[in-house]
Amino acid sequence: MLFVRLIMFKFTKYFVFSLILTIAMTSCNNKKLGDTRKTPVNALERARKNVEEGRGVSLGGIIGGGRSTTFEFSTSNPMWRASLEVLDFIPMTTVDYAGGMIITDWYTDSNKNNESVKITLRFLANEVRSDSIKITVHKKTCSSNQACRIALLKNSKIDEELRSTILRKAALLAEEAKNKKK
Repeated sequence: MLFVRLIMFKFTKYFVFSLILTIAMTSCNNKKLGDTRKTPVNALERARKNVEEGRGVSLGGIIGGGRSTTFEFSTSNPMWRASLEVLDFIPMTTVDYAGGMIITDWYTDSNKNNESVKITLRFLANEVRSDSIKITVHKKTCSSNQACRIALLKNSKIDEELRSTILRKAALLAEEAKNKKK
Protein backbone atom coordinates (compact mmCIF):
# COMPACT_ATOMS: atom_id res chain seq x y z
CA MET A 1 0.00 0.00 0.00
CA LEU A 2 2.82 2.37 0.85
CA PHE A 3 4.45 1.57 -2.48
CA VAL A 4 1.26 2.49 -4.38
CA ARG A 5 0.98 5.79 -2.54
CA LEU A 6 4.58 6.63 -3.34
CA ILE A 7 4.01 5.92 -7.04
CA MET A 8 0.79 7.98 -7.03
CA PHE A 9 2.59 10.89 -5.32
CA LYS A 10 5.38 10.87 -7.93
CA PHE A 11 2.86 10.57 -10.76
CA THR A 12 0.83 13.49 -9.38
CA LYS A 13 3.96 15.57 -8.94
CA TYR A 14 5.14 14.96 -12.52
CA PHE A 15 1.61 15.48 -13.88
CA VAL A 16 1.21 18.85 -12.16
CA PHE A 17 4.68 19.92 -13.26
CA SER A 18 4.02 18.95 -16.89
CA LEU A 19 0.60 20.63 -16.79
CA ILE A 20 2.09 23.90 -15.54
CA LEU A 21 4.88 23.68 -18.12
CA THR A 22 2.38 23.05 -20.91
CA ILE A 23 0.23 25.99 -19.88
CA ALA A 24 3.26 28.24 -19.63
CA MET A 25 4.50 27.23 -23.06
CA THR A 26 1.16 27.60 -24.82
CA SER A 27 0.19 30.86 -23.16
CA CYS A 28 2.92 32.73 -24.98
CA ASN A 29 1.49 35.05 -27.56
CA ASN A 30 2.22 33.87 -31.06
CA LYS A 31 1.35 37.26 -32.58
CA LYS A 32 3.70 38.42 -35.25
CA LEU A 33 5.91 41.21 -34.16
CA GLY A 34 5.82 44.33 -36.29
CA ASP A 35 8.28 44.88 -39.08
CA THR A 36 11.10 46.90 -37.58
CA ARG A 37 11.61 48.68 -40.90
CA LYS A 38 8.06 50.09 -40.63
CA THR A 39 8.27 51.00 -36.92
CA PRO A 40 9.41 54.57 -36.25
CA VAL A 41 12.59 54.98 -34.25
CA ASN A 42 11.45 58.17 -32.52
CA ALA A 43 9.43 57.38 -29.39
CA LEU A 44 6.88 60.17 -30.00
CA GLU A 45 6.25 59.01 -33.58
CA ARG A 46 5.97 55.40 -32.40
CA ALA A 47 3.45 56.41 -29.72
CA ARG A 48 1.44 58.44 -32.24
CA LYS A 49 1.36 55.46 -34.63
CA ASN A 50 0.21 53.13 -31.85
CA VAL A 51 -2.63 55.50 -30.95
CA GLU A 52 -3.68 55.79 -34.59
CA GLU A 53 -3.75 51.99 -34.90
CA GLY A 54 -5.78 51.66 -31.70
CA ARG A 55 -2.99 50.03 -29.70
CA GLY A 56 -2.37 52.88 -27.28
CA VAL A 57 -3.95 55.59 -25.23
CA SER A 58 -3.84 59.30 -25.88
CA LEU A 59 -4.05 61.53 -22.85
CA GLY A 60 -4.96 64.96 -24.04
CA GLY A 61 -4.67 65.37 -27.75
CA ILE A 62 -1.55 65.23 -29.84
CA ILE A 63 1.24 63.24 -28.28
CA GLY A 64 4.16 65.39 -27.35
CA GLY A 65 2.51 68.55 -28.64
CA GLY A 66 1.25 71.45 -26.61
CA ARG A 67 3.02 70.55 -23.41
CA SER A 68 2.78 73.65 -21.34
CA THR A 69 2.94 72.83 -17.67
CA THR A 70 3.92 75.20 -14.94
CA PHE A 71 5.65 73.84 -11.90
CA GLU A 72 5.76 75.84 -8.72
CA PHE A 73 8.49 74.57 -6.51
CA SER A 74 8.49 74.77 -2.75
CA THR A 75 11.27 77.35 -2.75
CA SER A 76 9.09 79.78 -4.69
CA ASN A 77 5.94 79.29 -2.61
CA PRO A 78 5.98 81.76 0.31
CA MET A 79 3.14 80.00 2.22
CA TRP A 80 5.01 76.70 2.13
CA ARG A 81 8.32 78.23 3.18
CA ALA A 82 6.71 80.27 5.95
CA SER A 83 4.93 77.21 7.32
CA LEU A 84 8.14 75.20 7.44
CA GLU A 85 10.02 78.05 9.11
CA VAL A 86 7.31 78.58 11.73
CA LEU A 87 7.02 74.85 12.52
CA ASP A 88 10.73 74.06 12.41
CA PHE A 89 10.85 73.31 16.16
CA ILE A 90 8.37 70.39 15.86
CA PRO A 91 9.38 67.03 14.36
CA MET A 92 7.50 66.37 11.11
CA THR A 93 5.93 63.05 10.14
CA THR A 94 4.70 64.04 6.66
CA VAL A 95 5.94 66.88 4.48
CA ASP A 96 4.44 66.54 1.00
CA TYR A 97 4.65 69.57 -1.26
CA ALA A 98 2.93 67.85 -4.19
CA GLY A 99 0.00 66.89 -1.96
CA GLY A 100 0.05 70.24 -0.17
CA MET A 101 0.25 68.83 3.33
CA ILE A 102 2.40 69.11 6.43
CA ILE A 103 1.73 66.86 9.42
CA THR A 104 3.75 67.21 12.58
CA ASP A 105 4.50 64.56 15.14
CA TRP A 106 2.98 64.79 18.61
CA TYR A 107 4.65 67.70 20.40
CA THR A 108 4.81 67.96 24.16
CA ASP A 109 5.77 71.16 25.93
CA SER A 110 8.26 70.66 28.76
CA ASN A 111 5.80 72.22 31.24
CA LYS A 112 2.91 69.82 30.53
CA ASN A 113 4.08 66.22 30.25
CA ASN A 114 0.60 64.70 29.98
CA GLU A 115 -0.58 66.91 27.07
CA SER A 116 0.65 66.99 23.49
CA VAL A 117 -0.53 68.50 20.22
CA LYS A 118 -0.38 67.41 16.60
CA ILE A 119 -0.76 69.99 13.83
CA THR A 120 -1.92 69.33 10.28
CA LEU A 121 -1.58 71.99 7.58
CA ARG A 122 -3.36 71.62 4.25
CA PHE A 123 -2.62 74.12 1.51
CA LEU A 124 -5.71 74.99 -0.50
CA ALA A 125 -4.09 77.63 -2.73
CA ASN A 126 -0.67 79.17 -3.37
CA GLU A 127 -1.76 82.74 -2.67
CA VAL A 128 -0.90 84.45 0.61
CA ARG A 129 -4.42 84.62 2.04
CA SER A 130 -5.99 83.37 5.24
CA ASP A 131 -8.27 80.96 3.38
CA SER A 132 -5.33 79.41 1.48
CA ILE A 133 -4.42 77.21 4.41
CA LYS A 134 -6.44 74.86 6.60
CA ILE A 135 -5.00 74.21 10.04
CA THR A 136 -6.16 71.30 12.18
CA VAL A 137 -4.92 70.89 15.74
CA HIS A 138 -5.38 67.69 17.74
CA LYS A 139 -4.75 67.55 21.48
CA LYS A 140 -3.81 64.35 23.27
CA THR A 141 -4.27 64.15 27.02
CA CYS A 142 -2.86 61.12 28.82
CA SER A 143 -3.57 60.05 32.37
CA SER A 144 -1.08 58.43 34.68
CA ASN A 145 -2.06 54.91 33.56
CA GLN A 146 -1.31 55.74 29.90
CA ALA A 147 -4.96 56.02 28.91
CA CYS A 148 -4.96 58.78 26.30
CA ARG A 149 -7.78 60.82 24.83
CA ILE A 150 -7.45 62.68 21.56
CA ALA A 151 -9.64 65.68 20.82
CA LEU A 152 -9.94 67.98 17.83
CA LEU A 153 -9.43 71.61 18.85
CA LYS A 154 -11.73 73.76 16.71
CA ASN A 155 -11.06 77.50 16.52
CA SER A 156 -8.36 77.22 19.15
CA LYS A 157 -5.86 79.87 20.13
CA ILE A 158 -3.06 77.71 18.69
CA ASP A 159 -4.84 77.67 15.33
CA GLU A 160 -5.32 81.46 15.27
CA GLU A 161 -1.75 82.24 16.36
CA LEU A 162 -0.27 79.75 13.93
CA ARG A 163 -2.33 81.11 11.02
CA SER A 164 -1.42 84.72 11.73
CA THR A 165 2.27 83.91 12.20
CA ILE A 166 2.42 81.92 8.96
CA LEU A 167 0.58 84.65 7.02
CA ARG A 168 2.85 87.40 8.35
CA LYS A 169 5.97 85.36 7.55
CA ALA A 170 4.62 84.46 4.08
CA ALA A 171 3.84 88.11 3.33
CA LEU A 172 7.41 89.05 4.28
CA LEU A 173 8.83 86.27 2.10
CA ALA A 174 6.61 87.28 -0.84
CA GLU A 175 7.67 90.93 -0.50
CA GLU A 176 11.30 89.87 -0.29
CA ALA A 177 10.96 87.76 -3.45
CA LYS A 178 9.26 90.64 -5.26
CA ASN A 179 12.10 93.01 -4.30
CA LYS A 180 14.70 90.50 -5.52
CA LYS A 181 13.04 90.38 -8.95
CA LYS A 182 13.35 94.16 -9.30
